[in-house]
Amino acid sequence: MSRDLQLKERWDVLVEKLSAQFADGDLLELDAIIYLIGVQELGQYHKTYKKDEKLNLMHIAICRLLEPYGYYEFDFFDEDGWPHYTIKEELPPLRAGEQSVLMKEAIVNYFMEKAYIN
Repeated sequence: MSRDLQLKERWDVLVEKLSAQFADGDLLELDAIIYLIGVQELGQYHKTYKKDEKLNLMHIAICRLLEPYGYYEFDFFDEDGWPHYTIKEELPPLRAGEQSVLMKEAIVNYFMEKAYIN
């Protein structure tokens, strides 16, 4: 099976599973899944977040997702428990489609690592 086809199949399984668990079956979009990963990484589940905090959660998720690719490195947790990352390497310029594929691949790998999907 081609790598792209395998990624698409795993992505579809992941979206279905997350959507059933968190969105009453409405299909979650990429940004919503990134937000969920940010909440997971922060570990403060039962809190209502303000708009700027939601953006920070998405940033946490992106840093965590791209850490295995060598773009970010975990640095420390601040006094409120928020993780902070250091940029190790700038992301290369990517077209929108390439960026989407990179994020989907990173998300699928994240959830496979967490044993949420196979």
